[in-house]
Parts: sequence; C-alpha cells; structure tokens
Amino acid sequence: MSALADARTETTDRRIKRSLRPPASLTLLCLCAALVGTALIAVTLGAAGIPLARLPAALGLWSDGAANPLVARDQLVLWSIRIPRIVAAAMVGGLLAASGAIMQGLFRNPLADPALVGVSSGGAFAAAAAIVFTDSHIGQSVRFMQHQLLPLSAFVGSLVTTIILYSIASRAGRTSIAIFLLAGIAIAAIANAGIGLLVFVADDRQLRDITFWMLGSMSGATWGKIATLAPVLTVALLACLSIARGLDVLVLGEAEAFHSGVDVERLKRISIILVSAMTGVAVSVCGVVGFVGIVVPHLLRLAIGPAHRLLLPASVLLGAVLLVGADTMARIIVSPAEMPIGILTAAVGAPFFLAILLRQRSLISL
Repeated sequence: MSALADARTETTDRRIKRSLRPPASLTLLCLCAALVGTALIAVTLGAAGIPLARLPAALGLWSDGAANPLVARDQLVLWSIRIPRIVAAAMVGGLLAASGAIMQGLFRNPLADPALVGVSSGGAFAAAAAIVFTDSHIGQSVRFMQHQLLPLSAFVGSLVTTIILYSIASRAGRTSIAIFLLAGIAIAAIANAGIGLLVFVADDRQLRDITFWMLGSMSGATWGKIATLAPVLTVALLACLSIARGLDVLVLGEAEAFHSGVDVERLKRISIILVSAMTGVAVSVCGVVGFVGIVVPHLLRLAIGPAHRLLLPASVLLGAVLLVGADTMARIIVSPAEMPIGILTAAVGAPFFLAILLRQRSLISL
C-alpha cells in the first residue's frame, strides 16, 4: 500500500509541475524576445561603441541629414564586423545546444555532450594541423588559402572522426551507443595527443593561433561563413523535429521504443550524423567552445520539461542567446582586446557541470 501511495504522490507531483510550466508558445516567444534583446545590446557594445541614438542611421533605417561623419564608420563596423559576428554566434550557439539536447536524449543522460564523442577534438586537431602545415616549407604554396583551409580542415576532421566512430560502433546493421561513447573518448584522447605534438613543434606565431583556436573565438565570422551555417541550421531544425518523438520514446529504453513502433537503429544513425554535422560546422567557424551543449538543455528540462518537440527548438534559441551574450562579454571585458569565448563558457559551464554531478550523486544515494 505504501508503494502505491508513493507512486500516486509522485504522479500528482508531476502533474502539478506540468501545470506550473508555461505554455510552449509563450516559452518560445519569450526566448525569441530574449534573443532579439541580447542581439540589440550586442550591436551597441564593443571597442567601437555605437549609441542607440546613432543606431537607426547606422542600420540604414533613415539618412542622417547632418551628414554625421560617424555614420559611415558605424555602418562599416556594423555590417562588416559586428552583425556577421552576432548572427554567427547565434547560429553556432543554436547548433551546439541542439547537439547537446540530442546527445542527452540519445544516451538518456543529462551529462552527455557532443565533445564526449571526440567530434570537437577531431575538428580541432585538423585545424591545428592546417595551421602548422600552411606555415611550413611544404605548405607555402597554399599559404594564401589559410583562412579558407582552416574551417574546411576542421569540418573534414569532424566528419572523418564521425565516420571512424560509426564504423567502430556499428556491426551487422546495429549501432552500440556504449561502444560509440567509449570509442569517442579514446579518439578524443588520440586527437588531443596529436594537438599536443603540434603545439610542441609549432613556433610562437603558430602556437598563438592554435591556442586561440582551441579556446574558441567568433572573431573570424563573415557573411560567407554565415551562408555556410544557415542551410545546416535549417536542415538541422527540420531533422530535429522529425526525431523528437523517437527521442521521447527512447527514454523508456530501446526495447520499449522498438515495441512502440520506433525504428531505433535508424533513430541512432540520424542522431549521430546530425550531432556530428552540427558540431563539425560549429567547430569549423569558431573553434572549440565547450559546455553549451550541457548547460542549455539541462536548464530547459528543468523549466519546460523533457518533451523534445519543445526542448529542441527552445535549445536552439537559448543556445543562441547564451553564445551571443558570451561573445559580447568577451568583446568588452578586456576591450579593446578580446577574450576567447571558450574561457567564458567554461567558467560558467564547469561549475554548472559539477552541480549536475552533485545532484546526480544525491539522487543515487537516495
């Protein structure tokens, strides 16, 4: 009888929590408003500050009759540097957060993160190799293409890492998530060892470039990179909506999901490829930025619940807000210099990660 009473009490508590949660449309609307507000603040702040009074003229909403000489400078700063950077940060944050939400649903673990499977490390190793290679005697002929080779190498490195992991974890048409995770940890260790070797042989300038890449930065954002991110983000959002129900059912276990009509193996393949593509493209633009994939989905699960139909688009929006805000702080904390954005995300994400671990430990002890 006591067990039955406890079950009824738990069910009642869950219903109360669900009733206290805001509607899905209101949640998404608030996140959109937060993103617009954060972007508006980010537009005005930086080494070359643009007051709100000059912002409409800088955006071209109306012409300045007084022919203010600052307007031309403001327009150059906005359209060539700041707006591409804000848009790229929003897209990268959305991709990383959605990747984390998919990983956590796939592994049924709130501590899962795309960096765990070695995709970020593989992309970082390829980028570091491109930096060292283009500065060597052998790579002199392609040195003029360094800015194009760097993101391309990072994406190819992430893609190759995914192919290797998938081939290791798949056998007879079935994919083992446990083997995939363990192989990812091993490949991440190998990639980090390769990065250490490149750091050892690099000169001072190469070392600075590698370090800056490893710590993450949005300083290289351009309209061309945004054009690369946009279709990936669009396809990722559509794919996320298509796998949302499968991830919800997978929480019950693979056997239960299979008997509920979910093609579990197909869901695994789509999720793995999707996470790898999103993470690889993000790494190719900004380098390694950690903890976004852990913090954002976990916060949203506490606020809006675990349903992936709402969790995935909400993760994209909150991840965009988080990274735009972090990039803005990185630009103004040590202005006119710039702090790597990975330092800020790690400073916030690492304590949050420890808090999740402590909470999990307390639940296990109960």
